[in-house]
Amino acid sequence: MQEPEPIDWEYYRKGIGPRLVDMYKEAYESVEIPKYVDSVTPQYKPKFDALLVELKEAEEKSLKESERLEKEIAEVQELKKKISTMTADEYFEKHPEVKKKFDDEIRNDYWGY
Repeated sequence: MQEPEPIDWEYYRKGIGPRLVDMYKEAYESVEIPKYVDSVTPQYKPKFDALLVELKEAEEKSLKESERLEKEIAEVQELKKKISTMTADEYFEKHPEVKKKFDDEIRNDYWGY
């Protein structure tokens, strides 16, 4: 907090007179302005710092997820372009888990009903 500029009492004594200025000076100096004691910041600072750490972790997680989704979108767009000319073998080459699922269903004679 900034302190007020000191009052030039001599300047006012010359212009107004010493008796009135001394009376104001005495009244001015008797006023006590309490100093502000911050009791809130120490209480909430650790909580705020913990939230900042949590926020940074969430941001990193979000960026990684965004990156993953961008890759997935690019793959789907590529697949969309090729789907009309793609063979089943080409599809299964990119998605071996689907091929394994179909092979297991055929091997176990499961035809979906």
